[in-house]
Amino acid sequence: MANEWTVGQKQSGLQQETEYAVIVGVTLQGGSDEQTTEYLDELEFLALTAGAVTRKRFIQKLPHPDSRTFIRKGKVEEIAQYIKEHEEISMVIFDDDLSGKQVNILEEKLKVKIIDRSTLILDIFARRAQTAQAKTQVELAQMQYLLPRLRGLWTHLERQRGGIGMRGPGETEIETDRRIVRDKISKLKKDLEKIDRQAETRRKHRDVMVRVALVGYTNVGKSTLMNLLTKSDVFAEDKLFATLDTTVRKAAFEGVPFLLSDTVGFIRKLPHHLVESFKSTLDEVRESDILLHVADVAHPQHGDHIRTVQQLLKDLNVEEKPTLLVFNKIDLFREKNYDLYLDEEGRDEVEEGLRKSLEAEFGQEAMFISAHTRENIDALRHRLISLVKEQYEEVYPYVAKHW
Repeated sequence: MANEWTVGQKQSGLQQETEYAVIVGVTLQGGSDEQTTEYLDELEFLALTAGAVTRKRFIQKLPHPDSRTFIRKGKVEEIAQYIKEHEEISMVIFDDDLSGKQVNILEEKLKVKIIDRSTLILDIFARRAQTAQAKTQVELAQMQYLLPRLRGLWTHLERQRGGIGMRGPGETEIETDRRIVRDKISKLKKDLEKIDRQAETRRKHRDVMVRVALVGYTNVGKSTLMNLLTKSDVFAEDKLFATLDTTVRKAAFEGVPFLLSDTVGFIRKLPHHLVESFKSTLDEVRESDILLHVADVAHPQHGDHIRTVQQLLKDLNVEEKPTLLVFNKIDLFREKNYDLYLDEEGRDEVEEGLRKSLEAEFGQEAMFISAHTRENIDALRHRLISLVKEQYEEVYPYVAKHW
């Protein structure tokens, strides 16, 4: 966890055996109970992805976070009592970022590990990273997150590089620790720049083809859809951030070739340093010609998920690219929302109205599919190839003439 990171050591995520946790959320002024519940649902799924089972959740309404313990004294005592009565609890996970001081005080009072949302996400990324690029990006994000939280959490880091000759006159231990972390950040940035240059060179040497990028919230089925469209074997799992490394595959429909890339999923409250570190991975999105924005229509918060992704695409300056909004898991949506006796004609009428409503709300063409049952996959292929042909005519007209 955050206070177990050490400079120069490889991170492999939470311990593999199951850990038990309680999660804590705060409803601040202007927020709603429903929103806090949604965030905690997601936090619980994040914890499960990392290997922790949530035993209980605590919520408190506050005008502003407490500077010492984030939550009020009474709530800290309530959580402490619960942990005392349930000895299997080994950690408390907060849905918001904590300062090093707050972590210290809470650990002293609760006698278990204290983790915040960003630490949890970084831990999952550390476990999921496979390539040199992803590992370097995650480690850089960890170091940048660690730097302002050093005091009292990480000590004797100079031993990682040897204490003799490393400490200047009058330099304190915490200053030495900060210098070591800054040096590490500098080295990781240089390593990442080198990896990025190599990746850019590989992209330049690809054949002249239209590029399509799959984007969307995490765990909406992008990798499963990638496998269907390209007949490849991209890792897919019902957990958050199953895919970190961008996968690019060549596909051809109706004799028209194009490149399809699967990218890391987005999430609300994504740590800023993680977004910055993974900007290079998202170069596939920047350099794409078409975006397939995949959403989970069966998720009750799919609208918020779409807006989160659209905002991140806007931050990347790619919101104007031709985009097809693909609502996956229509089969699950029907299971959750339809009357058992609704006939096919009535179902089609309901879905056509919903599709038009979603197109009006998000300003993009929309389709319903199920990657699991393969429903409407052929229709998606036909619509995608028409978009690809349009891009060839616009971007590579000399290539299109050879078909």
